[in-house]
Amino acid sequence: MSDRAKIIAFANQKGGVAKTTTTLNIAVAFAEQGHRVLCVDMDPQGNLTMSQGIDPDTLEKSMYDVLVHHIPIKEVIKKREIDLACASIDLAGAEIAMSTQIGRERSLEKAFVPILDDYDFICIDTPPSLGLLTINALTASDKVIVPVQCEYLSMRGLLQLQNTLLMVRENLNPNIEIEGIVPTLVDSRTVHAKEAIEILEENFGDRVFASRIRKTVRFAEAPVQGMSVLKYDPHGTAADAYRQLAKEVLENAER
Repeated sequence: MSDRAKIIAFANQKGGVAKTTTTLNIAVAFAEQGHRVLCVDMDPQGNLTMSQGIDPDTLEKSMYDVLVHHIPIKEVIKKREIDLACASIDLAGAEIAMSTQIGRERSLEKAFVPILDDYDFICIDTPPSLGLLTINALTASDKVIVPVQCEYLSMRGLLQLQNTLLMVRENLNPNIEIEGIVPTLVDSRTVHAKEAIEILEENFGDRVFASRIRKTVRFAEAPVQGMSVLKYDPHGTAADAYRQLAKEVLENAER
């Protein structure tokens, strides 16, 4: 692998698809394999920050200050299971604060420049929208991983994301690609889930990861305890699925 960090955005403008859980657990699985990993919380809700036991309301500086005031990103990184650049609720105001800035789509990309050699992977959790924060993440990234919930599989959502990627590719970041689509919250007992995955595979072929993230109780409990599923229930099915998924991503990275 090259020395420069590989940057992966986790994006889906639909909420509730286990995007944050997937971002954190893939990152922790990379770290288990000996990689240096940074997670970046770009969601004003701060779920990724909270899922590492950090209260966003107590932070003096967050990604808001990195994007809007251009402070060094190192100043908002906390060391937990992985390194984490934290979010707080003021990030909700970042889009408006950045809207008058020249080059506003590249704020995150610029913030990463000084730390690209410090990490092997940078994993970005994006908000459930295709606004300026997500555009910043896509502009800064090499790849996008799209977690998709199989129950209300909205193909339209994926199409919107593809249209946004097209726009980002044409105007901001010609190299960004979909690394893969992850079926999450799979309830394998339902016919609907099976059909949804078939539809996904018909439309996206081998870009659908082989790994499936199933619904489990541990899955919901871990973030409340301020830790990843891999730490909370290391031998459980969810942890195994995320390790498997991380392995698929790493194998793609080596190709």
